[in-house]
Amino acid sequence: MIESAIPEQANDIAARIARRSLAKQEADHASDVRRLLDAAYEVITRCGTESRPRVADIVAAAGLSNDAFYRYFRSKDALVAALLLHGTEQLVSYTVHQMGKETTPAGRVRRWVEAVFCQTREDMAAATRALLWNGSNLGDGPASARYAHVAPLAALLHGPYAELGSADPEMDASLTTHAVLGKISDYVFRHVVPTRAELDRIVGFTLRAGGGAVLELGAGERE
Repeated sequence: MIESAIPEQANDIAARIARRSLAKQEADHASDVRRLLDAAYEVITRCGTESRPRVADIVAAAGLSNDAFYRYFRSKDALVAALLLHGTEQLVSYTVHQMGKETTPAGRVRRWVEAVFCQTREDMAAATRALLWNGSNLGDGPASARYAHVAPLAALLHGPYAELGSADPEMDASLTTHAVLGKISDYVFRHVVPTRAELDRIVGFTLRAGGGAVLELGAGERE
């Protein structure tokens, strides 16, 4: 039997070097994807609903090549789907944070509505509108703009709805989320920001949908 000519210590060093090289490649790839996502967000927001940007516009803004783009995304639609997923993750994280400030199920439902409606604020509506418009090309699948937010946001209502006495929290949460996101789309495409009274009415609807009584919201609860 021929013994290995490479000492075990050298094998360990080789493994560490290989891991470092792979880690660097992974970091480089992640940086490229981040640049493409950031550039796409900026270009799509700037184009609004007047025109859909080309892949060439996005890679130029990112300072990358077409080859780099197609290394990570098979098409522009795939990039838009990734942007919608990223936006959903950010919105869910923000909504969870806001709901965590409340101890009652009714309070958490109210925070859910107000957090989700942040998309209609003047500083966010343009980007929301542009992404929804570009996402309309994705069809009716799970990645489409129509459905991207529904499941993860609806899941946040399961617990509060169960506490409020809903006989079917998952179904009620899904129905509520579809209705609320439809209303948000209506606001952003009409370039309208909901009033406080309108938000209160939507909170009331959302509570009733989950089996809860409509509460009179005091000024302190709205802060």
